[in-house]
Amino acid sequence: MRTSRGAWSLAGLVAGAAGLATSYCVAMVMTIRDSPVVAVAEQIIRLVPGGVIEKAIRLFGPLDKPLLILGVIAGLVAVFTWTGRLARRSWWRPVVVYAVLAAIGAVAVLAQRGAGPVDLLPVGVGLGTWVVALIVLAEPLRRAELVAAEAAERPAGEGGDLDSLHRHTRRGFVLRAGLLTALGAAVAVFGRSVGVGRRAVEKSRRLLKLDGVTEGQVPPGARVDLEGISPWRTPNDDFYLIHTALVVPAIEPADWTLRITGMVDRPLEITYAQLVAREITQSWVTLTCVSNEVGGGLVGNAWWSGVRIADLLAEAGVQEGADAVKQTSDDGWTCGTPLEALTDDRGAMLAVAMNGRPLPVEHGFPVRTVVPGLYGYVSATKWVRELEVTRFEDFEAYWTTKGWGERGPIKMASRIDVPRQDAEVPAGTVRFGGVAWAQTTGVAEVEVAVDGGPWLPAEVADPGTDDTWVQWVAQADVAEGDHVVRVRMTDKDGAVQTGVEADVVPDGATGWHERSFRAVEA
Repeated sequence: MRTSRGAWSLAGLVAGAAGLATSYCVAMVMTIRDSPVVAVAEQIIRLVPGGVIEKAIRLFGPLDKPLLILGVIAGLVAVFTWTGRLARRSWWRPVVVYAVLAAIGAVAVLAQRGAGPVDLLPVGVGLGTWVVALIVLAEPLRRAELVAAEAAERPAGEGGDLDSLHRHTRRGFVLRAGLLTALGAAVAVFGRSVGVGRRAVEKSRRLLKLDGVTEGQVPPGARVDLEGISPWRTPNDDFYLIHTALVVPAIEPADWTLRITGMVDRPLEITYAQLVAREITQSWVTLTCVSNEVGGGLVGNAWWSGVRIADLLAEAGVQEGADAVKQTSDDGWTCGTPLEALTDDRGAMLAVAMNGRPLPVEHGFPVRTVVPGLYGYVSATKWVRELEVTRFEDFEAYWTTKGWGERGPIKMASRIDVPRQDAEVPAGTVRFGGVAWAQTTGVAEVEVAVDGGPWLPAEVADPGTDDTWVQWVAQADVAEGDHVVRVRMTDKDGAVQTGVEADVVPDGATGWHERSFRAVEA
């Protein structure tokens, strides 16, 4: 009786899982930000075309990155089981597979910002664990096959001792597989518990007190009276979240520094303590993601507190000929921002607080950039580490290498929040409401049209700033039946929002948002 392919597959799976668990534990204990598995997933994101990433965001939303990690793990599971079967035939075949996987992991780890040879230790330890575990599991399986082969050569009825030995070796395999599985799980749990980096950072964030930072009061006249409309201030927990980091960087304020380099007379390096000791500026700013579709929710308004970037650049002394600033995040993400947008009077800042509290870790703690009037992909760098003054012609940033526009000014937009899609409302006078934005020009008018009829003016709230969205409310008389309402806006320069529909690629969607609803007997 020979050992089954299933047993060899199981051996490969258990050995591979043990290697992954050990690698993860070492990464966590050493406070390395990304495990090799996550590093590989990060590289996949960097290498795939931007259109594929955009479709993944649309299809899976915030689950796109966890699903990618699960996909990488699923692929590894398949490879693990395959190498187990390879080990049945020869010892060198699984070693070749291990070497290839280790090389892929090493390249991915070294591609991370600031990575060095020490960051390869989780890859090496995981590889060694994998090899040793497979040897340990393969030994009783090989012995069982030798016993089975010897028993097959004996006359019938003379294999009693060999049958007993065969059962013993199979029990030995099961015992070893069980112990390795338990040890792997324990190692992973231990690594998780020891990897306190993010929890420590979160505790530091909660205890941090920032002088000069206030909660911010909603301006008088900024809100309209209509139930169901988006709140003028977006709570931190509800603020849209888009980034390419699979594992959010956890940075202690004491470990954070910002470098201002490139085409400057006096390069600067600023610590967190030095930054927050400067004069704090505060303002309401609406941020928008370029991936926001017409009527989408990738937009939010918050009270931001920080230090003006223009003052820092003036201190560094920007040289003639520069027209861009290359921003770099702690996770290696980059964007290119027009120099003018960081030095004019729009108030671009290095933000340290959001709605009166230190930035949430997911939103860039301890420091991020906030630039009114530009889409986030060219301006909103979370966990910012470097501002390099340069020229657009001399570099390409993360998203521009994937086919997106270079400068990314926010396009005017308007959205209907009330009524909801396919809602039923009483026939008669129906109230509509929503938000509109045109940073940094400002919203002058909002209009709605029902069933292709004439444009009707809306009441537009006045927040007293052109850097935020505005709430609006309108009404129209409608009869019973199915209807469609659409909205458009006009900015303070007199430009009317276009109804021509365009995709988010390469520089933001356009078109009029519309909602279908049914008016029923009151």
